[in-house]
Amino acid sequence: MVVSEQPNESNEPAGPADGPRTRPYGPEVAEFVERFAAELTEAGMQRMASRVFACLLTEDSGTLGSAELSERLRISPAAVSGAIRYLSQVHLVTREREPGSRRERYRVHADAWYEAMTDRDALLGRWGATFDQGLKAVGPDTPAGRRIAETAEFFDFMRRELAMMLERWRAHREAVRGGGPTAP
Repeated sequence: MVVSEQPNESNEPAGPADGPRTRPYGPEVAEFVERFAAELTEAGMQRMASRVFACLLTEDSGTLGSAELSERLRISPAAVSGAIRYLSQVHLVTREREPGSRRERYRVHADAWYEAMTDRDALLGRWGATFDQGLKAVGPDTPAGRRIAETAEFFDFMRRELAMMLERWRAHREAVRGGGPTAP
């Protein structure tokens, strides 16, 4: 879905932002947002959350409010709210209050992908204990026990590899960017 046929003033952020927008939210940006959102949805992310995340990713100022997201994506404020709730839970987006206002602005987490993968590492650790419980329940020498054991081995392997990969990412980021995540 293309959000806007032509860039216009009404698509510009309304309200304070961390920095000026250098280009309008035009058809090329809208096309990227929809394409990336489709890829995220295909990978398992909720559709509205995918669209909101992709839209936030393209914003030069680093933040957008609910009304801006609703207008750009042509979705209801309730859809924005649900998407932000999900994106906050998976540590991809943070909420910020506008100074002197009750309105919130939303920002892609400064290290979104790293945070998401770190969360997966913790999840895989919890799964290990669950697989151990399952293995004890069905017995290790049963067909079900062998399937559970192989599943546990796979996720244990993935957890170890993920930890090493995250460490390599930190070293790479340090070498390329001189430290922390990219600023908005």
